[in-house]
Formats: sequence, C-alpha cells, structure tokens
Amino acid sequence: MYKIPAAWMRGGTSKCWVFEWDNLQVPGKSVDEVLLRLFGSPDYRQIDGVGGGTSTTSKAVILSRSLSDRADVDYTFAQVAIDEQRVDWGSNCGNCSAVVAPYAIQRGWVAPGQEVTSVRTLNTNTDQLILQKVSTPDGKLQDPGTQMIPGVPFPGLSVGMGFLDPAGRSTGKLFPTGEPVEKVTFDGREVSATLIDAGAPLIILDAESIGLTGNETAEDIDGQPSLLVHLDDVRRDAAVRMGLAATRAEAARAIPKLALVGKAGRDDEADLNVRMLSMGRLHPALAITGSVALTMAAQHEGTVVRDLLTTDPSSGLIMRTPAGLVQTWAEISDGVPVVGTIRSARLIADAELLLPESW
Repeated sequence: MYKIPAAWMRGGTSKCWVFEWDNLQVPGKSVDEVLLRLFGSPDYRQIDGVGGGTSTTSKAVILSRSLSDRADVDYTFAQVAIDEQRVDWGSNCGNCSAVVAPYAIQRGWVAPGQEVTSVRTLNTNTDQLILQKVSTPDGKLQDPGTQMIPGVPFPGLSVGMGFLDPAGRSTGKLFPTGEPVEKVTFDGREVSATLIDAGAPLIILDAESIGLTGNETAEDIDGQPSLLVHLDDVRRDAAVRMGLAATRAEAARAIPKLALVGKAGRDDEADLNVRMLSMGRLHPALAITGSVALTMAAQHEGTVVRDLLTTDPSSGLIMRTPAGLVQTWAEISDGVPVVGTIRSARLIADAELLLPESW
C-alpha cells in the first residue's frame, strides 16, 4: 500500500480532499489515475474510495508553495468524475478555494497576523489570483470559527475572497464570442443567453425563456430528464462557441456551467433568483466562480442578467439560491476590477489514505 497524506476540508458548500503535489507522485501512475482510485471512481457510489458520490463532494485541491512572486500558494483544482473514468482540470471551484488560506496558515507556509492574515493564492487552472483574508485573532486560527453561510448548517472560519481581474481567465475574453448576448437553441427554439468567462466559464439563461421561474427545487429540475438533456445540449453547444471544446462530444462535464436566472419577488431583498447546474444536476447552493461571473455580467449592458435587474449592480449582487442568499461585492482596486464574497471553511480531518500498489 502507498500511504497518501491528505486533509479533508469543507470549503463553502463543497467538501474537498486537499493534497500536496509531491504526495500524489506514485511510480508508474499518473495523478489522474491516483485520484480516480483514491476517490473510488468510476462508480456512482464511489463505495471503495473517499468520494462522496455527488459533484460537490468529489473534488480535490492540490497545493504547493508558490514559485512566483505573485502568490504565496499555488493551487490546482480537480473535479473527479463519479461514474466516469475522468478528472476535469479545466476550471476552478470557488467554494473549494476557501480551504487554501486556512491550510497554508495551519501548515506554517504563511505566518499569521495578529488580527487578519492575507494570503495571495494563485489558481493554476485559470491563472486567477485570489486574495484571501482569514481572521487570526492573537495570531491564531479560530476553531471552528463563527462564520455562517447559506447551505451550511454549522459555522466555520471566515474567509474573504477577492478575485482580481477575473475576466477571460479560461478563454482570454470576458465574452468569448464578442457579444454580451447570443441566441442558443433550447428544445428546438432560439432563446437568449449570455456566454461569459469570469471566475469560470458560464452560460446564463433567463429562466422564464425556457418555461421556468428561477425558484425551482432540485426535484423540479433533476426530476425532469428531458429538461436536463436540453440544458446539456445548450451547454455543449456553448462550449464549442466559447472555444472550450472542438466538438460537442468533447465538452467537459465540469465546464462551462449553466445558470438560470429570474426576477426576485417584489418584497425580496435579493436582486435575482439563481439556479445553477453543476455536473448535470442542480447545485445545492451556488458555485462561487459562478457568482463572480453573474456579478460581472450584471455590470455590462445587454446581458441576460442586466436586463432582469431593477437596482444598480455596480457594487455587487444579492442572489437567492436554493440554500439562501449569496452576496457579492465589486470594486476597482489600483485600476483593476475585483469581485469578492465571504465563504467559510473548516478542517474536518487529517488523514492518511491507503492506495493499493496495483489495481
């Protein structure tokens, strides 16, 4: 058996296994092969591994001290497929990003400040720099912390995350097709969509245009196989138009994601209702990279998001998700746009995973 050191951490509304790059180097095996076997994939239950059997619990974050002057820590995100023998490396997970700063402080890679510790983190999937700020009163991490967020019933460490200049990190453009709105085909008819790359690539549809409201539950969406097929058709076509895949068949499962947006109720403090799909199912809350893309879309005329708003989106958005309200903020810092939000994180376990020598 190979013994693989790992930490099990919750970041936002996701759970992630956290590794250091050197610990995943197994003779004769690729990192993809190692992750798939550790997680127990392909198997929809992941019964013989540490995967949780859902898209939000089959994730890995791989860390190293940064080799560049831009950051303190480099990290790479991996979405481990559940019933497929595949690992997606094409994008970032904003929720899992929240584990990076606490891990680096706990491991002594970054010295804690007396009140707040700032950690410059670089996501290598997208070349995205995220400034993370963690509360460290008296130079110590709080345990377990007091920050509550929608979709998590218990508190954790507060992690403020600011995405610096997030536009075009995967495709080179905020709007990969050059336009803030495009026509896409849904179930044989044309509807408007915004194809945007900010934080991560995202397709945004007006829920009403496809017969929905943006208030749907997981049962409402996941219980309609034909709806999921039509939405995935839109997503695969958009992946080609955004330059993320050469053909529909080659489109990754993890990117682009797709968000359905709708007008919030008249008395609702939210600006928008949002329902996001991830790995072919409704996300239980909201991908943080998706919230970044939605916030950036709101700031540009002609997008699907902007056309639904009745308030000024220049300082951020309040979005109602299946788990509750998610709030973002937006500002310009040293001439660079920054979009941020607050997440929470918690170390669940330090572990030693046992990997068979052959499989």
